[in-house]
Amino acid sequence: MLIKSTPAEQRTVLQNISWETFEALLRDTGEDRGSRFAYDCGVLEIMTPLFEHENPKIQFDRFIIVLAEELGIEIRSAGSTTLKRKISNRGIEPDTCYYIQNEVAIRGKQTLDLENDPAPDLAIEIDITSSSVNKMGIYSALGVTELWRYDGQNLKFYQLREGEYVEYKFSIAFPIVSVSEITRFIEQSKSMGEITLLKSFRAWVRKRIS
Repeated sequence: MLIKSTPAEQRTVLQNISWETFEALLRDTGEDRGSRFAYDCGVLEIMTPLFEHENPKIQFDRFIIVLAEELGIEIRSAGSTTLKRKISNRGIEPDTCYYIQNEVAIRGKQTLDLENDPAPDLAIEIDITSSSVNKMGIYSALGVTELWRYDGQNLKFYQLREGEYVEYKFSIAFPIVSVSEITRFIEQSKSMGEITLLKSFRAWVRKRIS
């Protein structure tokens, strides 16, 4: 077992964990625990997010909601829902994720089963420190079409192409959005009041689509 502590995240890494043990831990710890799991073929990382990790996550979520509202796009937020597929021997709990292109396919569902349901269209992953598992490999195996990754300073957009993530400057779900523009607003969130930030972002979106 390896434990890493940082101001942003606390990580515990367990080796040689079977799929059955992974599922038992998910079941026994429940949905209300504060930590998030990432499972990659026997390696289980348990991450407890702290303030430096959680605040950007909240800003990203608000930006997504504003974009969807102003563009008239229906979405289904799935938050940190456990995404897992036994055949892939992988599972993960994203910082937040969304059904956008596939929103209709899961509308009305109360549970998700990636053995039968589509994966979320967009996941947001914040890693202020380096993860001990290959999260991009997990997301690609699960079939998440678009991934935004943020390390506290740098934001990157990735699109899934033939089983591999390729870096892109623009979002699939929200083509008006470039990585540089979202980065600018995330940087502003570090020194600007949240309501002022949100008003500024909404005004920017409206200007872009007018």
